[in-house]
Amino acid sequence: MTTHTAVSEAAAADTALKARHAAMWALGDYPAVAREVIPDLGRVLVEACRITSGQDVLDVAAGSGNAAVPAARQGAHVTASDLAPELLDAGRGLAEAAGVTIRWERADAEALPYADASFDVVMSCVGVMFAPHHDRSSAELVRVARPGATIGLVSWTPEGFIGRMFAAMKPYAAPPPPGAQPPPLWGSEAHVRELFRDRVESLTAEKRTVAVPFSSGEEFRDFFKRTYGPTIATYRLIADDPGKVAALDAALADLGSESLADGGPMRWEYLLVTARRASS
Repeated sequence: MTTHTAVSEAAAADTALKARHAAMWALGDYPAVAREVIPDLGRVLVEACRITSGQDVLDVAAGSGNAAVPAARQGAHVTASDLAPELLDAGRGLAEAAGVTIRWERADAEALPYADASFDVVMSCVGVMFAPHHDRSSAELVRVARPGATIGLVSWTPEGFIGRMFAAMKPYAAPPPPGAQPPPLWGSEAHVRELFRDRVESLTAEKRTVAVPFSSGEEFRDFFKRTYGPTIATYRLIADDPGKVAALDAALADLGSESLADGGPMRWEYLLVTARRASS
């Protein structure tokens, strides 16, 4: 096999992988997840990034605009990018309803179609963490940020609820492609610092939790079976095996019930990261 053939095959495999990712996130109703379960996370990230009027802001893997819309409300010039056209379409409608202007563009977080040093703020709210190759996406976040620009991220932690949910689904899900890294690693401060290394400065990381509105483990499970792309894709994979479906049903309901065991609201842990792109 020639080098050219190997490169072409690798590029084709990557294109197919990204197409599968886009299709997965178009399943169900992710805008409902953002709107009904985690509506405040985008505002948290915008506040942490100290976004102000007139700034050029890029929201990477923006989904339906959970962070892009509040950034635009601050008067920023916002570009929202995502792999899934369906989520961009939903975001356009939400932005119009909110009375804000946002540029919506289909883009791969691992190969952003923007020039070097284009933005004052580059952010992602539980989005870029799902790009499979962390080195590529982290390098892109830095590349498109201007020297001294803010990079802000909200990511689910490995040990938090969503990290545990992915662990529960792993035995039933399709195996990850070669070289792909688990999304919740972005919720590890050590991993994020290793990704960015000396390309950023003044990096701060803080674990926080967000209260979510589920009152039972079964309610959480059924909502995610209906709306959340990765969960829907996993159930589709095992649809012909009632035993596996029942086992996953029980595992997800139990996970939700455990989170409510102390009598308080269900709380999901995330890592909030802010940093500045190094000036040189």
